[in-house]
Amino acid sequence: MLKDKKLFLFDIDGTLALGNDLFDGTAELLSYIGEIGGMSFFITNNSTMSSDDYVKKFARCFGLKTSADFFITSGYMTIAYMKEHFMGKNLFVVGTGSYMAELEKNGLTVTDEPLGAECVLVCFDNSLTYKKLENACLLLSDPKIPFYATNSDLCCPASFGFIPDCGSICQMLTSCTGRTPVYLGKPSRAFVDVCIQKSHFTPKETIVIGDRLYTDIACGINAGVDTCVVYTGEATPKEAACSEYLPTYAFENIRAFYEALKNASSQS
Repeated sequence: MLKDKKLFLFDIDGTLALGNDLFDGTAELLSYIGEIGGMSFFITNNSTMSSDDYVKKFARCFGLKTSADFFITSGYMTIAYMKEHFMGKNLFVVGTGSYMAELEKNGLTVTDEPLGAECVLVCFDNSLTYKKLENACLLLSDPKIPFYATNSDLCCPASFGFIPDCGSICQMLTSCTGRTPVYLGKPSRAFVDVCIQKSHFTPKETIVIGDRLYTDIACGINAGVDTCVVYTGEATPKEAACSEYLPTYAFENIRAFYEALKNASSQS
């Protein structure tokens, strides 16, 4: 039940904000969670920004003071996985220069040339070129080369609608090579597990809030915690009604979720 929730795991784009614009109700909700002794984490499949980048953006664009400890990104989860399994090996990365720098900062060896590469890693890449796709296809023609991606999101919210995300880039590669990547971002339950480990709350006290059914809601379902979809991003009520990923709660927007949480808490 909503009144039992103390650990809130929020998607960002399409859920709390769109670009540099914070949705109505977000600031009040985050403040209220603190007032009731709760904790907010921000779990995002956006691999173009580090946790420190998000702290700066929340302060600069939203006027919200946060800490890097409370941002769990697909980039963070991918780096942890790559450090465990591919340290010392050459990673061919389809990604932004900033994320390649983040990989290198963590001791990983990255390249945008296929020669000598031992793994293909695809991320959201707004600097995507046809040559990157060609080189990725060349490597993936070898079945021994493993194929990973930060996240399966097909669309990234934009002010006018949506633009292709990492999942769409991967679909192009799959169409050409027959290879499907292992996705390291949501819907992996690891996001929820990390947040629970970092907090003192239980799965019963935890809820995942997002705007995508196949990533955000599936992530919560995979972890065995309650979920909430808001219809300010990709998901629609029609899709939610027939999806295999049925949310526990659904609201028009984050303001409506905030009001419902306040009402539930006041009755406990």
